[in-house]
Amino acid sequence: MGLIEDELDEVRRCCETQVPYTKVVTTVPAMVRIEVEKTSFKKIIVCFLFPSEYPSQPILIELKSKTLKDKLLTGLTKICEDEAKKNIGKPQIILVLKLISKFLEENPLSACADEISTLKSLLGPEDSIRLSQKSSTVSLKLQKNRYTLQAKLTIPENYPIERVDIGATDCNFPRVFKVWFVENAKELARRCVEPPLKPKPNQPRFEAKTSLLPAAKFLIESVQRYPCEPCQICRQVLFPADPEAAIHNEKAAAHVERVYCGHAYHHDCLILYMKTPPFQNGKKCPGCGNRIYHEKWKVTPELAEARWASEQAKARELGDVVEFIKDCTL
Repeated sequence: MGLIEDELDEVRRCCETQVPYTKVVTTVPAMVRIEVEKTSFKKIIVCFLFPSEYPSQPILIELKSKTLKDKLLTGLTKICEDEAKKNIGKPQIILVLKLISKFLEENPLSACADEISTLKSLLGPEDSIRLSQKSSTVSLKLQKNRYTLQAKLTIPENYPIERVDIGATDCNFPRVFKVWFVENAKELARRCVEPPLKPKPNQPRFEAKTSLLPAAKFLIESVQRYPCEPCQICRQVLFPADPEAAIHNEKAAAHVERVYCGHAYHHDCLILYMKTPPFQNGKKCPGCGNRIYHEKWKVTPELAEARWASEQAKARELGDVVEFIKDCTL
């Protein structure tokens, strides 16, 4: 047997036992084809071609994947070619496959490399990102003016089938905003992988999507938005310039209330607006025209109008009493 035939025999006998995640598909002198699959999303097809002077020349390598991006495959191909060049004169297939298998094992973020690249382009000048292959996490430090949010997004083993997990490690926004940032990001991620419980009629068939970018994009946009957001009623900036002066008392007049559409109001501005006519078809947000929904205001338009009429009647009665007393003292 020649050198190539000996190496092909070794690949048939030893590849799947020596190299994790591999499956031998074709081993003939014309081409060797091996599948390296850690998960359904982290799957690479490796094709080897023997050059005429092999093994005095490095083996030719082509990587294919339906899920991993071309840019990542191009970089990994270059690494594999360099490994083959280091081992000229020796069998190279098993060595290259071990490198690819190790790459998939030690680089869990490879499943979202394209999302991470896009994510970096969305960061503001004061923002930063840190990647950890060891813990499979993407850590964001987001800042606008002096308001900050530090979040850790954990990529699960079977991503993107399972959604990314999100947690805040530090935040100087009021507590209700910190909770809303994280919980809404989690909900956006969940919707990427779970179909709606009650799909709308004629709605297209649900297809799972990657969840890292939608969740992280929401966090970035929220931190960039709210430190500069004006109250929709008084038009004053909602948050003070100094985060330490932010109002945390949810009943305070200047406490910031966010309604369902995403716009925000000072507490007393919102209450006054909700208690003032017109009430027909519910109160509309001045910022976007959508009906206002808020957990602290669960009053129907009819009841709101009745309460307003009652308050006006009481105010007129009080006015009459005041006028009567004035007349009596003259």
